[in-house]
Amino acid sequence: MKKHIPYRHRYSLLSLGFLFVLAVACAPKDELVSQVVIDRIAKMPDHPEPYKMSDWYEKAHNFDQYVFNIDLKGEYLPFLWKDDSKRNFPQNAFGIYTAIGDVRQGPKGSKEFHEALCEMGALLGAGLVGIDKTNQSGNNYVKMVQNYFNAANGWNIMMDNTSKDVAKLGGGYGRDWWYDVFPNVLFYGLCELFPNVPRADSLQHVIAEQFFKADSVLKGNYDYSFFDYGKMQGVSNDIPHQQDAAAGHAYVLLCAFEKFNDVRYLHGAKSAMDAFANQKESRFYEVLMPFGALVAARLNAEHGTNYDVKKILDWTFEGCKAADGRTGWGVIAERWGDYDVHGLQGSITDGGGYAFLMNSFDLAWPLVPMVRYDNHYANAIGKWMLNVTNAARLMYPYEIDDEHQWLPEKKEITKNVIAYEGLRKVDYTYKKASLEGVSPVALGDGPQWAKDQPKVSMFSLYSSAQVGIFGALVKKTNVEKILQINCNATDFYQANSFPTYLYYNPYDTIKSICFQNAKKDKVDLYDVLSHSYLAKEISEEACFKIPSKSSRLVVILPGGSQIKLQDEDYLVDSKVVAYNQNKIH
Repeated sequence: MKKHIPYRHRYSLLSLGFLFVLAVACAPKDELVSQVVIDRIAKMPDHPEPYKMSDWYEKAHNFDQYVFNIDLKGEYLPFLWKDDSKRNFPQNAFGIYTAIGDVRQGPKGSKEFHEALCEMGALLGAGLVGIDKTNQSGNNYVKMVQNYFNAANGWNIMMDNTSKDVAKLGGGYGRDWWYDVFPNVLFYGLCELFPNVPRADSLQHVIAEQFFKADSVLKGNYDYSFFDYGKMQGVSNDIPHQQDAAAGHAYVLLCAFEKFNDVRYLHGAKSAMDAFANQKESRFYEVLMPFGALVAARLNAEHGTNYDVKKILDWTFEGCKAADGRTGWGVIAERWGDYDVHGLQGSITDGGGYAFLMNSFDLAWPLVPMVRYDNHYANAIGKWMLNVTNAARLMYPYEIDDEHQWLPEKKEITKNVIAYEGLRKVDYTYKKASLEGVSPVALGDGPQWAKDQPKVSMFSLYSSAQVGIFGALVKKTNVEKILQINCNATDFYQANSFPTYLYYNPYDTIKSICFQNAKKDKVDLYDVLSHSYLAKEISEEACFKIPSKSSRLVVILPGGSQIKLQDEDYLVDSKVVAYNQNKIH
């Protein structure tokens, strides 16, 4: 006699059957998401030497505690001062020295000469590692940087200085395009990290309008040294044209679309990306180029565009080769002397090579979250991050031998949280006798900026300020050289996601990584590269294997979540677990 099965149980069995079929369909497969090779990253070692991974999270906290201590006493201290000139808004601002002892700045120089890239960078880095800069020692530092919004001159965007008067001192005001665009990129990041700061939303809206109007005026032609946002016209001067400013426009406008849900900004982001992607060669100038890779990948995944992400990554890593551009600006892929310096960003050609700390931090900001949208670059970005986070420490004076740095006798003032501005292949700038034949050399450009500039201006607060980017992105695991890389930390204006971590295994053998669950509730670990569960219903710890020279892109899901396919995207409820990679590549 056939046993009767209640309807609701039959439905459950059918559901289980469907889930079994789905599980089979999603079973691990060799490189289900194929990996795309970036040639310059392929040249980098799987095992950079000498190897030492800094605790970047701790360094970011220590930087904030040291630099924002107004009570420090001593030569060149404190690093912070109050600017009570109330430029642009009736409130006090603050300054941080661009470099230690910079004579152009502060109470003994110009109290109005301070840079948004330094101040906003420090706040962004702090916010990324969980430091509340809206209420620190009674100061709302996030509100104070609103004074960089230049209304008096009619530009109505964030700029690197609060006043045009300081341009003659070396400020990047209205003459060098990236200096005018990047403060707005930083400001949008700050507003995401520190919401509900008075007046911030309205400033973001005005900035978006200015960028939208600028792109409309430019009509796909970004062949200028900078753009006058007051007169709404492009300008050429003796500075090379900066066509990658289009990537900065696109990034801000895409963030504005997500914030304000104004479809005009989405159209503006696409228009700027079209101008950027249609360039015939790399025009990498300073920091904006890689933001184009993130915007391209996100627009492809979420809005059905078809931008060539690989081309943008090649432009970034191989660098600018245009004779009328900033020739040689790209990513280092070399060993200098006894040190692997692969992955650092700067000039590939200047004096044999000149890498910069700030630029290396900034490169990670867009490229790590990019992997969430375009999974084909998991191996490439994982390998690059291993190299760049190892090499970046060499700019800190206690992380490189005294014989390989320009001013070891003064390094105590840095507390190992303020770094040299950069790392040169050779001492091409000062030609210090004791450094002849030494490679690499940690140094900086500070002593060249003013007649009476002290040697300690080799140490750059401006360059060190954004250390929180690495602090938020990178964490050690139980296996040396396999990093846990946080793909969400700098993925601003994205609420539709689960925590996602990239792991790259550089070894010739399979390695087992242990994941610690910091949540109170149980979670599932799902690898979007193989579309397989690595662990289910874990409450504390789970270990999983990573094949040799391969990656896992692990999404942390609520325990027992059911994944469904919608337009070939993998979803849990309305949140994206993985985007359809077939439509992307």
